[in-house]
Amino acid sequence: MTALRKFISFVDQINYRIGRVTMYGIFVMMAILLWSSISKTFFNPSLWTLEMAQFAMVAYYILGGPYSIQMGSNVRMDLLYGGWSTRRKAAVDCVTVLFLIFYLAILLWGGIDSTAYSFKYGGERSPTAWRPYLWPIKVIMCIGITLMLLQAISELFKDILRLRGEEIDNVV
Repeated sequence: MTALRKFISFVDQINYRIGRVTMYGIFVMMAILLWSSISKTFFNPSLWTLEMAQFAMVAYYILGGPYSIQMGSNVRMDLLYGGWSTRRKAAVDCVTVLFLIFYLAILLWGGIDSTAYSFKYGGERSPTAWRPYLWPIKVIMCIGITLMLLQAISELFKDILRLRGEEIDNVV
């Protein structure tokens, strides 16, 4: 059980720190979109703003996802779940998180394959007028999916400890 607690602590600390930094990504997106509006109004429109805002949004969501799960901010169907005991929630979560782990593992496998393709063929580029390289956002996606996978495993371990009646220390 000590190994479980160390893993939980390690993963939660990493995702907490990355999540706290990532939350300021909203300002990056706002700045990009503000520049887009200004450039369209007063100058020649910038080709890069819309696509760069999309990349920033992907990074924002994918790197913020593990933090959201850790904080319990993810969306749940609380019709039944909200009234259950902590132990019953942990038992159900132990089963449902396995589906999430399976999904994330397949997603990571595809992400790594797509990123390798991007590197292998001389730098895959977007088919837009701006034509940015796609490998940076693909690497960010792989990192985010890996962090989400680790957080899902951490949540599974927390639920196992809850089923055993043990307390879980919060990172915050």
